[in-house]
Amino acid sequence: MSAQCEVTAKVAAGAPISFFERYLTVWVFLCIFAGIVLGQIAPGVFQTLGRLEIAQVNLPVGVLIWVMIIPMLMKIDFGALHEVREQKHSMAITLVVNWAIKPFTMAALGWIFIRHVFAPWLPAEQIDSYIAGLILLGAAPCTAMVFVWSNLCRGNANFTLTQVALNDLIMVFAFAPIVALLLGVSSIPVPWDTLFLSVVMYIVIPLAIAQFIRKRLLARGRAAFDAALTRIGPFSIMALLATLVLLFSFQGGTIIAQPGIIAMLAVPILLQTLLIAGLGYVLNRGLRVRHDVAGPSTMIGASNFFELAVAVAIVLYGFDSGAALATVVGVLIEVPVMLWLVRTVNTSKAWYERGLQRAG
Repeated sequence: MSAQCEVTAKVAAGAPISFFERYLTVWVFLCIFAGIVLGQIAPGVFQTLGRLEIAQVNLPVGVLIWVMIIPMLMKIDFGALHEVREQKHSMAITLVVNWAIKPFTMAALGWIFIRHVFAPWLPAEQIDSYIAGLILLGAAPCTAMVFVWSNLCRGNANFTLTQVALNDLIMVFAFAPIVALLLGVSSIPVPWDTLFLSVVMYIVIPLAIAQFIRKRLLARGRAAFDAALTRIGPFSIMALLATLVLLFSFQGGTIIAQPGIIAMLAVPILLQTLLIAGLGYVLNRGLRVRHDVAGPSTMIGASNFFELAVAVAIVLYGFDSGAALATVVGVLIEVPVMLWLVRTVNTSKAWYERGLQRAG
């Protein structure tokens, strides 16, 4: 169980909440600040860590994501995957929102804010590039971090794995044509190495590790398995906070050098995230989808596969382009915003389930 979920459970049971759990949001913002400061104090160290990557996938961040998602993957019961077929409504919502709505609303928000509202304050020669970066983010739904968000909102582990696998399969065929259509480019060079390495690194390997641990623990009894999940839960949130420090240390110089541009690019990304999350959550409620399925269904559309977006932006427009900067802004604001959305999903559970009862 994640730290945020433990907070919810303790509140419901009337148990005391630790100082760390109560002020989790404070630690998140302290880690963001610490990352920016450390990136300026010891730039060489963090530049070295930032260069430890294969196919645009940062290895230190990848290891931390393993620590975050393995507890979630340990909950997956392959013997119960057939139950996912009952969630066809939520799966349909996920696919429609991710592929028929999200890329196009991102392009529209980019056109409104970057080409018009903020255009007087942005470098004119980079406006097209900024919009391209936003489109790349909008066309790449999340692969790895959705396991984290699902775990934090008590999502159904089997459904989460299935929807991620299905989205990755569709991404192989749909990402390039959608991006080409929206950018007006005849062909998009898809970095297949980034796409396939991410799937292997964020799904295949940690899933194999998690299922091996699950099998060993269940051999000792269900009590031993549940106790182990409780013990390793805090490591997930610690890894999430460490990831924040790393991400913001990598880009601290950019934030300090261009705070105004970062803020303007963040506006359409933030609005897009809230729009897609709200749409997915309301549609799931309207179709009477269980809350533990609606959570991960909502989160996968709201978050982004930023490794893929960054890689394509660099290939198409260059490392120092506005497109690359826009995709990096997506990375920087995703974790704090998604944590807020997780909190919203958790705290609105009673409201959500009242709607299901009335519909029934």
